[in-house]
Amino acid sequence: MTAEGTAAGEPQAEPPATPGAPAPGTPAAPVGGPGTAPDAPAVPVGGRWVGALSLANLGVWVGWFGPLQLLLARQAEHLAPDHKAATLALVTGVGAAVSMVANPVFGALSDRTTAAVGRRVPWVAGGVAGGAAGLLVLAAARDVATVIAGWCLVQLALNAAFAALTAAVPDQVPARQRGLVGGWLGVSQVVGILVGTALATLAGGVAAGYLACAVFAVLAAVPYVLMRRDTPLARAARPAFRWRTFLGGFWIDPRRHPDFGWAWLTRFLMNLSYSISTMYLLYYLTDAVRYGGDADNGVLILTALNALTLLSTVVISGIRSDRSGRRKSYVIRSGLVIAAATLLLAVWQTWTGAVVASLVLGLGFGVYTAVDFALLTDVLPTAEDRGKDLGVINIANALPQVLAPVIAAPVVTHFGGYTALYALAGALALAGSVLVRRIRSVA
Repeated sequence: MTAEGTAAGEPQAEPPATPGAPAPGTPAAPVGGPGTAPDAPAVPVGGRWVGALSLANLGVWVGWFGPLQLLLARQAEHLAPDHKAATLALVTGVGAAVSMVANPVFGALSDRTTAAVGRRVPWVAGGVAGGAAGLLVLAAARDVATVIAGWCLVQLALNAAFAALTAAVPDQVPARQRGLVGGWLGVSQVVGILVGTALATLAGGVAAGYLACAVFAVLAAVPYVLMRRDTPLARAARPAFRWRTFLGGFWIDPRRHPDFGWAWLTRFLMNLSYSISTMYLLYYLTDAVRYGGDADNGVLILTALNALTLLSTVVISGIRSDRSGRRKSYVIRSGLVIAAATLLLAVWQTWTGAVVASLVLGLGFGVYTAVDFALLTDVLPTAEDRGKDLGVINIANALPQVLAPVIAAPVVTHFGGYTALYALAGALALAGSVLVRRIRSVA
């Protein structure tokens, strides 16, 4: 079954069994002999597997964005009221630095895992459990040092799960179906942000918010782990471990793999724009918009509106991209829409302006989320290192979280305030959109 003949947003039935193919929901055969790479998947994935993968991914994003949208900001405000922006920047920056290292390392480790249940499932299970433990540390934190420690544990563990979940897509999904699956992962991402924000807002306090996010993340991973559809790696196929080779593998020379390099750079620019735009949203409402109501509820409303328009574009754009075989034109146009949304935040600093910008941002980011992920899986250098290579790509997600507070704090304080901050975010999204054209191997 391919994307053709499948309505946008319609759950897919499990594909019929084909001779020699694993039944849906069962582990694939171990990867072959010494030195062999995993075969490119040929059997389309069905609705049950896509649903379980998306739900697990949703739980990871709840674990990240309940804290990032509200809880960490509220803790920073409580523990250091006179230095709340700098404290939030410190906590999120250190955590993002951990994320930047953890994602490719755990991706590489999952590439080499020889567990009977497969290469990816053990890291999903262990990562979500560790992330929940980190959220419980945050719930009990009474000083900034403990907040930093708890957030670093959350980032370390949830990145192990996220690296394994994203690597499962090129492991299991044929190229002609990746826009569709990327669309559903985009749905789970935005719903995860929305659910995380809702739990943080409605749980009844910071500690209760962390507890609610921890429970949700664990329960969301259960169906995927129990399904156990994975690709085991035969022990004979695992290369000998050498530190120099292992560490050297994280450098992917953009001269040898230029399309991978351009894909990394464009994702970095888009995510830096998005991180700058969202990290100070709570303070933007209170300090620039002068929002009259509860700012926490304001963030939740804007997140929900963003989710509404994102969900209207994310799956259908992935399906259309699969059908047309084109990726770049969708990514370019989505980047232009994202840039327009951030510029609205720069020049229209009212509640109405924030609402309109959130709706526009959702339209652009929905298309970008689905199609850019499919594009990235099309430019991975090697099949046997999918987890590691996607982890390197995911540095382009984490590094902006390190740089965004470093850039945003002085801009807001000394160099033009929120007008300059969101104008900068728009320029970054525009640059990322233009540079997508440099990718040659993808239409």
